[in-house]
Order: sequence, then C-alpha cells, then structure tokens
Amino acid sequence: MLSAVERKIEQYVISLEHPEILAFYHKLPAGKRLRAKLILYIAGDNLQSVKLAAIVEMIHAASLLHDDVIDDAMTRRNKPSLNAIYGNKVAIMLGDVLYSKGFNELSIMDAKIAQIISDAVIKLSIGELDDVMMSKTFNTNKEQYIKMIYGKTASLIEASANAAALLAGKPQDKYRIYGKNLGLAFQMIDDLLDVVSDSATLGKPALHDFEEGKTTLPYMYLYEALDEQEKIRLKSLHGKVLSSNDSAWVQEQIKIYNIPQKCYKEAASLIDEAIKLMQSEGEAKLSAIAKEMIDRDF
Repeated sequence: MLSAVERKIEQYVISLEHPEILAFYHKLPAGKRLRAKLILYIAGDNLQSVKLAAIVEMIHAASLLHDDVIDDAMTRRNKPSLNAIYGNKVAIMLGDVLYSKGFNELSIMDAKIAQIISDAVIKLSIGELDDVMMSKTFNTNKEQYIKMIYGKTASLIEASANAAALLAGKPQDKYRIYGKNLGLAFQMIDDLLDVVSDSATLGKPALHDFEEGKTTLPYMYLYEALDEQEKIRLKSLHGKVLSSNDSAWVQEQIKIYNIPQKCYKEAASLIDEAIKLMQSEGEAKLSAIAKEMIDRDF
C-alpha cells in the first residue's frame, strides 16, 4: 500500500517540472510513513486515501526540512540532512515547495478534509514557534510542554486519523483521539530516547535536545527530583554544549531517579487509551501500531 503513496508523491514532485527539486527530494529519507499508514489502514487502499496520504507526507517532510534548519541538525536517521548537504537556503525553499504543492493538491479534495489538514498545519507551525521560544529558558511547566508537543507533532497525526475517518465514514472522534494520543506518546518517547540512547542508535548526537535548549519531559521530571544544589547545576547546563563530565552527570542522575520509567509510564497511559479505542472498532493494525510506539529503539 505504501508503494502507491511513494509513487503519488513522486508524481506530484515530477509535475513541478523542475529536475533539481526532484533530485533534492530524492535525498530525503522516507522514514516510517506513520501518517500514511494510519490513513491507509483507516480509509483503505483507494485513490482518495493514497492522495491524502501523499499530501500529508509531503507536508510532514516540509516541516522536517524547516525543523532541521531551526535545530542546526546535520543528520537525520544516520544520514546527512539536506541542509548539511546543500545549505539552509535550499532546505527552506524545498520545504516551501513541498508545503505549497501539498496545499495545492489538498485544495481540490473534499473541503472538510482540507480544513482538518490545514488547521493541523497551523497548529504545527505554532508548535514549532513555541518550541523555539521555550528553548530560551529552562522550562518547568509541564502543561506548556504538552501543548507544544501537541502542536508540533501530535496535531498532524491527529488530523491524519481524523481526516481518514471522515473519508471512510467512521466515527471521527474515536480516531481523532487515537491519533492525538499516538502523536503525544510518539514525541514523549522520542524525547526520552534523546536521553537514554547512544548517538549511533539515534542518528543524531545524544542529549542534543538539551544542548539546543529544549527542556523535554525527562528534564522536567529530573528537575523535580533533584535537591536545590543539583537543580542549580542542571539549569546552568541548559542550552550549552556539555562536557563529557556534565553529560555523564546528567545521564547518571536520570538513572538514579528512574526518569525513563516515569516518562514511559506517562506515554504508556496515552497508548493504552488509544489501543482500547481501536479495539472497540476492531482495528487490529492500528492497535499494533500503538503498541509499537512505546517500544521504539531508533
């Protein structure tokens, strides 16, 4: 089923009649195509669902291109990022092209579906802005963090499931909540992996998020657990390139205070709700995707 989505994206890019854009696009890693999988599993393998999946994946790719520039990321999935190869200007403009083409194709779909996806892209953009603004200080507000990751990650996954349910005539609310929970859990686990995984597994430097100024869930839980002197030390390291000693200290404290278990438990509670919703609809594949979400190792 995903091969049809890949072909449709290729068709969309080829229709731009610009060989360099096609060459740039071929440099992008395809990833797991989570959003496309959700759409196809919910709405079935048909032309409308394939088009919707292709559009959403183009929008997602555009957001990642911009994200890599914002984060000065030189790798993505163990490969050089497009901005590392061609520079920030090319990465930003290719992102703009993919966004524009995605919206152009979205405009000729059902108006309600177009509204769901376009609304999610607004939330995604605001979430990215919030992420940048929040990196200026050490954030201890968990509610603000949840709102931010909902915008930058969960909103498009939520919209994918919601739009696919609308396309298939299925109960939108259940699928929307499923998508939202999946997206929130996805980002929580991603943030946790930045802390507990090595650089080779992540495809980017470990603890990179903290050095970039991002106070993710593990650091908020850690801050709550530390004594006053340790809190001062943790905050002093925020947004800085960590020495080997500082990096080892952070990782040691995370183990001492069982931070991974706390983060995992929070993500697992969201996934449990998502699984129950899909089990009630007899959606075995969607339940399986949710189960895989909290056992990722990349």
